[in-house]
Amino acid sequence: MAYTETLKLHYKIIFHHVGTLFTYFPVIVLVPILFCFAYPEEWSNALFFAETALVSLSLGLLLRYLFKPPKNAPLTIKEGTIIVLFTWTIGIFISALPFVFSGTLNMSQAIFESTSGWTTTGLTVVDVTTVSKLILVWRSLMQFLGGAGFAIIMLSAVIGPSGFGLYYAEGRIDNIMPNIRASVRMILVIYLSYAAGGIIAYLLAGMNFFDAFNHSLTALASGGFSTRAGGIGEFNSLAVEIVTVVLMVMGTTGFGVHYTLWSGKFKQFLKNGEPWTLLSILLLFTPVLIRFTTFSLYPEAPARTGIFQAVSALTTTGFSTVSFERWNDLGLYVLTLLMIFGGGMDSTSGGLKLFRLYALARAIWAQLISFFRPRTAVETIVLYKGQKAIELDLRLLKEILIIFTFYFIFYCLGVGVLAAYGYSLADSAFEYASALSTVGLSVGITRPDMPAPILWVETVGMFMGRLEFLVVFYAIIKLVRDVKILKEVSS
Repeated sequence: MAYTETLKLHYKIIFHHVGTLFTYFPVIVLVPILFCFAYPEEWSNALFFAETALVSLSLGLLLRYLFKPPKNAPLTIKEGTIIVLFTWTIGIFISALPFVFSGTLNMSQAIFESTSGWTTTGLTVVDVTTVSKLILVWRSLMQFLGGAGFAIIMLSAVIGPSGFGLYYAEGRIDNIMPNIRASVRMILVIYLSYAAGGIIAYLLAGMNFFDAFNHSLTALASGGFSTRAGGIGEFNSLAVEIVTVVLMVMGTTGFGVHYTLWSGKFKQFLKNGEPWTLLSILLLFTPVLIRFTTFSLYPEAPARTGIFQAVSALTTTGFSTVSFERWNDLGLYVLTLLMIFGGGMDSTSGGLKLFRLYALARAIWAQLISFFRPRTAVETIVLYKGQKAIELDLRLLKEILIIFTFYFIFYCLGVGVLAAYGYSLADSAFEYASALSTVGLSVGITRPDMPAPILWVETVGMFMGRLEFLVVFYAIIKLVRDVKILKEVSS
């Protein structure tokens, strides 16, 4: 009986915190309305966001009223996993409502677009040439906040020190400051500073303010949503592409690594393996892409095209300057590999993550070298993550291999579904790598009229890829077990 009372208390904590988040969520939902002052013709579209804000506020207040835990109730990582799952699921649904209320998309398409936004994927079923400017801003805002981890941003202000469970539940290991609020505050300072710098840089490169605002947010978030049908390529500007490449690299770099630089600790920065892994992969694969694909397709600018698309794929941003319809299988294969590799841990990127690849490479090399060492020799492998030194132990290796296993299981299933609908294996592998690694590049499979199974398989892939599988499985298993326990007690 005591355990069931504790269990009920935990769920009061969970639903109360979820309610708190969606009480404040309308502040985010109403941000696009500010653009009505610059574009008065958009006031008629403001209603759709006001209605969405009302839905969120009502739900939030209801949950807070129904579930009132004791003050300063602790929040562990177990509760954190369920809060993260509920927050992302409900947040995606509520964020889909402006698309539905405005008649832009049906509910399934709206959930797809919302998932793509919050997971910073960038695959889209929206015709950006016909929709409201407020909708375009909403898409960019979702990606910007999704990149930083909107759950921890929103709840850090009200949870306080007990927010560590939520912080780690969302898959973050870079606690860059002594406490959760200070860490989130520093993340926001870094993130907003780069976004402001990106807007200024885009303006200097020739963009108007609306395009600069949206592209700075989505480039830094490694998101890829654009206000133009042709994406970054529509601007046909080298300056714009350079700014975008810089923002994509900054976005794919972990916040802990950024903080190390901000702190002036350059020696510790150089000890981080992720930036070197990023550079090494680009130096290895970009020449292949240029020599065997872009050189023949774009003889006027093969290096410019190859470098941009390689960076876009590896950082999992998803911006493109060209169409992939004429690309050969080797070019698609290279980009697919880069998308699977992914960006930095604790960054805005998806994929397997460079930190894990670097750690696995170090472990393999150490195992090979151990053959030539005395049996009694013991080597400790130390990896740097920001300013933190992490020992590469069995626990970390096990976690890496588990995540890799789940990734490739979901990847094979997703590719199989796409291939079953008649798409080539190369196209299917490319498109689902883009969804599962939250990239956004497309060979044309993702479109408004795609079959419903493909839409939902990609939606699930984006969601699982962003939360990295384990969080979702932990939360679901805990929910099932808790419900089973409560049923047994009540019967």
